[in-house]
Order: sequence, then structure tokens, then C-alpha cells
Amino acid sequence: MEVTNRRFREILGGSKQFIVPVFQRDYRWTSEQCHQMWKDILRVGHGDGGHFIGSIVYVGGGPDDVAFQQWLVIDGQQRLASLTLLMTALRDHIAETQWSGTEDSPTVDKINEYFLKNRLETGNRRYKLALRRADDATLRALVDGSKPTEQDESASDLIIEAYEHFRGCLRDPDCDLDAVYRGVNRLNIVNITLQRDIDDPQLIFESLNSTGVDLSQSDLVRNYLLMELDEAEQTRLYDDYWREIEVCFKDRGDYFDSFLRDYVAYRMKSTQQPRSNRIYEAFKSFRQQKCDEPLETLLTRMVLIARFYASFFKPTPVSELPEELSDAMRNIQAFSTTQGPLIIYLYNLYESGSLSQEDLVCSVTLIESYILRRNVVGFSNHSYWEIFARIARDMERVARDMEESNLKSLRVVLARLRDNRRFPDDDEFEQVLEERDLYSLRNCKHILSRIENAGQRERSPVGDYSIEHIMPQDITDVSEWQEMLGDDWETIHRTWLHRLGNLTLTAYNSIYSNRPFHEKRDIGGGFRDSAVRLNRSVRDQDEWTETQMRARGERLVRCALDIWPYHDADQKLLREINLQELQAHADGQTSDSLEMNDDVRRILGVIQRLVHELGNVTEIVERESVCCYGPDLFAELLPMHYRVRVMLPLDLSEIEIPEGIKVGDDSSLSFVRRRVHMNCRLLVDIYEESQVVAAMPIIRQAFDGQVL
Repeated sequence: MEVTNRRFREILGGSKQFIVPVFQRDYRWTSEQCHQMWKDILRVGHGDGGHFIGSIVYVGGGPDDVAFQQWLVIDGQQRLASLTLLMTALRDHIAETQWSGTEDSPTVDKINEYFLKNRLETGNRRYKLALRRADDATLRALVDGSKPTEQDESASDLIIEAYEHFRGCLRDPDCDLDAVYRGVNRLNIVNITLQRDIDDPQLIFESLNSTGVDLSQSDLVRNYLLMELDEAEQTRLYDDYWREIEVCFKDRGDYFDSFLRDYVAYRMKSTQQPRSNRIYEAFKSFRQQKCDEPLETLLTRMVLIARFYASFFKPTPVSELPEELSDAMRNIQAFSTTQGPLIIYLYNLYESGSLSQEDLVCSVTLIESYILRRNVVGFSNHSYWEIFARIARDMERVARDMEESNLKSLRVVLARLRDNRRFPDDDEFEQVLEERDLYSLRNCKHILSRIENAGQRERSPVGDYSIEHIMPQDITDVSEWQEMLGDDWETIHRTWLHRLGNLTLTAYNSIYSNRPFHEKRDIGGGFRDSAVRLNRSVRDQDEWTETQMRARGERLVRCALDIWPYHDADQKLLREINLQELQAHADGQTSDSLEMNDDVRRILGVIQRLVHELGNVTEIVERESVCCYGPDLFAELLPMHYRVRVMLPLDLSEIEIPEGIKVGDDSSLSFVRRRVHMNCRLLVDIYEESQVVAAMPIIRQAFDGQVL
């Protein structure tokens, strides 16, 4: 590596060409950055000395040629391009105005010779700077004096914007062209030349961009994958693969970074989400440690998955997905991309033939249902990314170990989610959806829209609709509404206003306002004229009271239960997995590790022996208890100072109390110390070995009462 401090004109001097490789970014400077550079140039042009504008890093890009040199720009392309555009604008201004100065002044020929063109070269070599694709075509047109027209859709807008900005600055009557020329010639640049066989361009590039401010994570990944290749291979792989991925995420770079994050998690089977500024490092680690496949194979898979992933946020999916699958993906656009790792895993199964199209649609629908139900019930979405990454990992394990279909495995994994991660069941979802303030929910319109179009081939244009309260939000001054609702109108209004039964969609929200019900029903564009399916049951009503709102709410909730189904996991498979997990957890654990006196240990031993005679029982030591499963939990045995407390998932009213045995329930105790399972409500205290036999009928009742 050679590092020198040189003037800008010296760097461009001679017959040479700087090439911005395809792995680099397009031109990104706006008028703001260009104007700052313009002010710096004027300041140094009117003063003494030079001005440092940063560094340019490049490496040899072609065969050694004494007469002509090509360099691949690793860093500094934005400055090179902007200065080239400034000099092009200065040349064109001089030609247009026929300005002339002293022998030290700029001329059209000087600018072309020193800054823009290689006079003795032909073809692509004629230009001192070659940019990427559309940027390059636009720059060449400007350098050749043929400005692209506004009708040229392939032209680079930012290149033209920068050129026009400099032309405008030069037209200022107070602009000193000599000062501009002097300023450019006095610019100092740290010139860093790399030797390909000795220096590592990627490491140097990383150090120059370590702050992560100038480049996105996807920029860094692209550079990492393509930088080490020769120019022809860079161009081929970029054009054939990476460009397609960029198109998927055009104008949405944040989603590009999310895709890379989720793709790495999928390939690494990781449940730890990389930080947004560490995605590149995670990808680099994956490529170096876990991915030995050829680069082209990697890019081929990434293109396929990127097309599918992009359907998260594009109204029309990038790839030509089957209609049913496209609809399912469109339905989850209302939510974030936190389900990305699971979606990628499912799509990979679909592409490999391990998941049918029908099962993939069902899987995506289950994901939507899981998120929507939790949203309605009020659960947090804070850890969704980790949840979905774990679902993908666990789903793969269940499908492999239990030799079950992937859809069955997904249902079971969803069923095994517990506590604040659980999948709300039908009863909970139905009650909350019918009774909650739905209007304040972020996905309120999504719910109404899905109900409106569910199962319909001719869809209502819900994107043009707004949410309408059938009973208006303000009826304080509307006597007709008050009389219709009755004496308790204030309570009814407050209770039912924002519930599902009173909400609909309409394109006539401003017309409806807070009119009486009969007017909202009968006016032009009212409920009787409405083509919105949600309004069919409204148009035939003579009044709109608590009775009608309750009936409509119940009907819409039934529709919602069909649209967003429960997981319906195979209960037999679920028990097998739970038992398998319990057995694995139980290996090597015995009650010998628990502290107790000899008398209590003998009592516990007798209970354990008789419990195992009941059938296939798995014991697990949890905290200080011996918990018995068969496969569901049916007894928790807690050694205490002078007795063994047997806790059973039964109610006191369900049993016959054996003579001489102390039996109670947890309602009589404010706190059961060291208890593990709160559903074990019945407490049986055994003080002597002789009491075990008398207590066994109750324990057998708990064992037999398991859901089989």
C-alpha cells in the first residue's frame, strides 16, 4: 500500500482511467453536498495554500500497461464523480459564454485534457472516470457534450442534478472562474494505492467505513461478496443476481437490510437478532464459517428468497406468486417483517418441494392469525423476531424427530408457546374481539377489510374506504339517537361506540357525519345504497340499538374466527413431543438430590413405587418437588419436614376423602411454600408409610383424569 498526499489534478494526470466497480454504490450526492464542496473550492481559490477533501483508495484493475492505466476505486468515488461533474459544467459554461482569461485560466481544451478525457484513447478508455450503469451512461453523455433529455427514463437524476447545480453556480455574475479553476487545482487528496497481491482491499475498505454512516449494511455486504473478483466476474454476478435483489428493495433500503438480517438468521439457525448496525458482520461471519457453497449458488438462492421476502411490503409481489399465496402474503403486509426468519424458512421448504402450496398458504395464514389474535387480546409484540426465529428452529426439529409434515409441525410448535407468547384460543379471542375498543387498535381497518373481502373473488376497494361509526361518535345534540337508544343512552353509547358491532367501512364518511340513523340509511350513498358487504345487515334495520349492535358483533366475530383460525394442533402429537421433552429433561435426575430426613425419604419412596405401578409415568425433579407426568402432570410430590405433601390437579368437590388422611385445597392457605405447579389445587398430606395406600385412590383419580 502506497499513501501519498497529492493534488487532484496530479492524480488524474496522464493516460489513465478510474473505474467505479459494480459492487459500489450509485452516485448519491445531492445539491447539499455539492454546494458544500463548491464553497470549499471557492474559499481555497480565493486564498492561499490547499484544501484537504479526503482520500481516494484504488487498486489495479487491468493488465499492466505503461501507456495506459486502469484503477478500480475502492473508496472516494462520490468525490471523484462530483469533481468531474464540476469540471464538465465549467467547460460547458466557458464554451457557452465564450469566456476567456489569461494564459493560466481554464479553457475547454485544458479541462478536457487534464480532467475529463484521455485524448489518445478510443472507446471506453476515452473517459478518465467510469461510473456504474445508468450513472456512467449519463456522465459520458455530459462529458461528450450531449446532455440527456428529461424523456430519457434511464438517465441518472442525481448526476444531472449535480451537473445543473454547478452550472447554476457558475452563472452567478459574481462567480470568478479563475478562482474556481485555482481552487480545484489546489485540492489535496490522500492518494492510497493498493497492491492486489499484497493488500486486502476489503479490510482497508472496512476501516475507512467503520462508522457505518456512509454505507448501508447491504452496501457493505455487496462490496464484501464482489470486491475480490476480477472486473468481468464482478459485473456478471452483479448483473445476473445482485441487481435483481436491489430491484426487489428499490427505494426501501431498510427492508434490504432486514432481508439480509433474516436470511443470515435462517441459514445460521440463530435466534439472536443482529443489531441493525451489525448485519454486515453477521453476514461476513456466516459466509466465512458456515457457508462453503460457491458464490453463484449463494446468490441464486438469495434472489429467489428476496423476491418472496419483498412481498412483505410491496402492494404487488415482485415475483409471480400463485394467486392464493399472493393473497396470503398481502394479508400480512399490515404487520412488520419480524416474522421474516420463519417466512424464509417456509418458503425454502416450498421451493424444495417439502411444503405444498396449500400448506404454505395455511402456514402464512396461521402466522397472520397468531399476530392478529395477540394484537386484539393485547399481548406485546416486543420479542416477535426472536419468537419467529425460534418457531422456525423448533419446527425443523419437530419435523425431523417426529417424522411429521411441516404444517403439522408448525401447528404443534405454535401450540407449545406459553404464557405471554401463547396463541390465544377461540374463547379468549372471541370475547375480546366482541367487547374491546376496536377503533383504537392500529389494525382496526385491517380487520374490517379482511372481513369485508374474505372468500370474495370480486374485492371491494377497501384502500379507498375509511372507518365509519354507525352510531356516531358524538350524539350529544342529536335527540333522535338519544330517543332510539332509550333512557340509558349515555351508557349504551359509551359501551358500544368503538366495538366491532358498531364499526363499518365506507367511502361516504363525511356525508354520514352524526346524522340520525334513518338519514344515514336512506340518503344517497347511505347504507341502503352501499355496495360494502359489511353494511348489508345495517340497511335492513329499522333502528340501531344495543340489540342490533350485539347481533352484528356476534356475526362478525364468527366470520373472524374463520378468517383467523386457531392452530388446531394434533393433540396426540403434541403429547408425544411434550413427553419426549420431559423424558430428556428427566435423564440423570432423581429424588436422591433433594434434602429430607430418612422418615420422609421412606414415605416418598413408597409413593413413587406405587405411582409407577399406575402406568407409564415420567418423574422430573423441579426445584424441590418430584413432578409426575403420564404424559400430563397429575401429581407434584413435595418433601417437607415431617410429611410428604401430594398436590393434585383436582377440586375438593371431585373426591371422596379417605379416612385418616388430611386433605384440603389451596383456598384455605394463603401461600403454599416451594410449590411449582399452581394448577395442583388439592393438597394431601402423608405423615406415615401406612397412609400411602389409603391416599392412592385419589392419586389414581388424578392419573386417570388426564386428557387422553
